Amino acid sequence: MRIAVIGAGAVGATLAALLDRDGHDLEITARGEHLAAIRSTGIRLGGAWGEHTARVAANDVLSSVPDLVIVATKAPDAADALNASSAVLAGVPVIIVQNGLAALSSGGCLGTKSAVVGALALFAASYVNPGQITVTAPGAVYLGVQEHRSEVDDRGLTLSQRVLGAVLPARATENFRGAQWTKLVVNQINALPAITGLSAQAVIADLGLRRIMVGSMQEAVCAGLAAGIRFETLQGLSHPLLRLFASAPFTLAQLLPLAMARRMGTIPNPGSTLQSIRRGQLTEIDYLNGAVASEAARLRMDAAINERLVRLVHEVERSGRFFSPAELTEFF
Repeated sequence: MRIAVIGAGAVGATLAALLDRDGHDLEITARGEHLAAIRSTGIRLGGAWGEHTARVAANDVLSSVPDLVIVATKAPDAADALNASSAVLAGVPVIIVQNGLAALSSGGCLGTKSAVVGALALFAASYVNPGQITVTAPGAVYLGVQEHRSEVDDRGLTLSQRVLGAVLPARATENFRGAQWTKLVVNQINALPAITGLSAQAVIADLGLRRIMVGSMQEAVCAGLAAGIRFETLQGLSHPLLRLFASAPFTLAQLLPLAMARRMGTIPNPGSTLQSIRRGQLTEIDYLNGAVASEAARLRMDAAINERLVRLVHEVERSGRFFSPAELTEFF
């Protein structure tokens, strides 16, 4: 099958390499040194799913019509990336792998002839060097479509699960909105590594930073509950567990991020937001902690911790200076 991957960062390049290893014909889009390296030596994948070098067609924008396209850009870039390749996407099923809550709406520019499937990547992958990606923790991909879906969307979901399910665990859910919110809680691990320059495991190991993380996660859960969300079960998190977590004292609530750290393993996980900062790119923090703050504001709730984390990530983007754990503990 001819498969295109728009946005070959850590997640997109991992999916492209796995699909290439499965025998599909791949074209990917990338930029700068990463694009040059892929053209020269391919995508070099290592880590939890083994080693593979994927020799794939690589361009700034798609040059041919695929049978299936995967969009794995950062959340703020998805719509522009789709528009840039829109000439070859009419009627093509599109999988949008995206953090935050806007994945399904990002495909609005495609019209009704293209199936739009949302996806959440629960594996952890790191951009090591241009053209080189390491999977630090394996995991599933969750797939879903709009609540008011069409037959086109259903066919796209079936195709997506079949293709991705051949290379990694791929699960379809009827409650994709709930899955997005559960992943939003999980993504609360991203901000503090981006602010401190530390791995997610190191952040969670620090008592002061762990307190901040627990607070931001509890704000996220409370906002979701107030919005009427039923959290989907993924990565050991369920709706009943998160309801209990939302009001638990710190001594109990801290067990959740500690369990997440154990699940990550020993390979340092920088998180996607810190990876963006290290590469000199703008982050998607406005779609992560910013999404919690926006939803809380809509519901007239307090999300002061998430609001502060967003401001601090933008300060690191602007200045290039990380904050120490002691500075953050004092600030919060």
